[in-house]
Amino acid sequence: MALTAQTVLVANRAAYTPRSLPDVFSQVAYPGQMKGLGALPEPPMHPGNAGLALETRLPPSLNPEPYRIGVGDVLLLATKSAASTVEQLTGLLAAQNQRQGYTVRDDGAIAIPDIGPVTLAGMTLDEAEAKLFQVLVENQIDPAFSLEVSEFNSRRVSVGGAVRNPAVVPITLNPLNLSEALAAVGGLTAKDREYASIRLYRNGTLYQIPLETFVKRPELGKTLLTDGDAIFVDTSYDLDRAMEYYTQTLRATELKRNARHTALQELQAEMSMRRQVQMDLRDNYRTREEMGGNKRDYVYLAGEVRNQGRFVLPYNQQVTLADVLYDKGGFNTATGNPAQIYVLRASSDPEEFGAVTAWHLDARNAINITLATRMEMRPNDVIFIEEQPITKWGRALQQMFPTILGSASAVN
Repeated sequence: MALTAQTVLVANRAAYTPRSLPDVFSQVAYPGQMKGLGALPEPPMHPGNAGLALETRLPPSLNPEPYRIGVGDVLLLATKSAASTVEQLTGLLAAQNQRQGYTVRDDGAIAIPDIGPVTLAGMTLDEAEAKLFQVLVENQIDPAFSLEVSEFNSRRVSVGGAVRNPAVVPITLNPLNLSEALAAVGGLTAKDREYASIRLYRNGTLYQIPLETFVKRPELGKTLLTDGDAIFVDTSYDLDRAMEYYTQTLRATELKRNARHTALQELQAEMSMRRQVQMDLRDNYRTREEMGGNKRDYVYLAGEVRNQGRFVLPYNQQVTLADVLYDKGGFNTATGNPAQIYVLRASSDPEEFGAVTAWHLDARNAINITLATRMEMRPNDVIFIEEQPITKWGRALQQMFPTILGSASAVN
């Protein structure tokens, strides 16, 4: 059958678990305790000890909204004002009289001389300008003015924890997102990102974004924040604290036993012996490997490949048709036919002894080569490449020439 995306999926369904290296290749020589000092203290708890991972709990998404004036904001109101000839000539005093800052009071209003309180809290800038226009007209004042927020004090987000400069970050006319809030406090200072997380407290609910997830997913930095949000960059497990913990514990043990130097020497000796045992076991395994004493799985290459033989399936990982072909140098297109590449797989069912499934790959189309990168190999698969038609003729002629020449010599 032709090798296609669908047939690759079917072929890869055949059950196969790569052989694993012995445990001795993953063990460490640390003995677990110091002779003479007793067992080492339990290390500080962190997610890795319990096989846990930091959970991602994202806050609900917010829709961007226009800024609304709030208590504590400082509004800058610029209006026309009558000025003397001297003031008009200098322009300085006139400019000072025209621009005036007003703080929004607790009742939500600003107090404008000769007009009185004007409630603006909760309004957008457009709504506030419309309200001021109406008030100026009602008080028979030239309604030519401009309004802007010079200080944003009503809507804020607090940022603390493992950041450079913990602070309260104001929300301005532009919506504030998580990345901007962290940048505003100088960025992160967490040294061990694996166990650090960004925690967001909002309306009585705690949300969490692991720092590694935050770095890998840039879209999380665009998470919008709202007034009252509290961000804390937390380190569930800090390597510096762990090192300090072990150091202090060893010092306490030294004072208690007065034998730290001897204990460390014995620990080093025990570690050296264990390491030597491990190295011996590993060397013995490698020697058996070289002498063929370890059971392995193979894929076989035949036909017009550069090197006919067998390919050893590696430990702990799957390999593909492309891995096998190109690890062995591929094939010579002068003699091998790229249109006739076959993967032969015998049935594993004893009742179907002798039954073989063949997948055909036409590598003349470069796109089909990508299928070879997804076709997983199984033990005892055979990769066969047919010869070019011209190669068949050449080899046939080479076999015929000696016979023809021998017959001609006999006639003479």
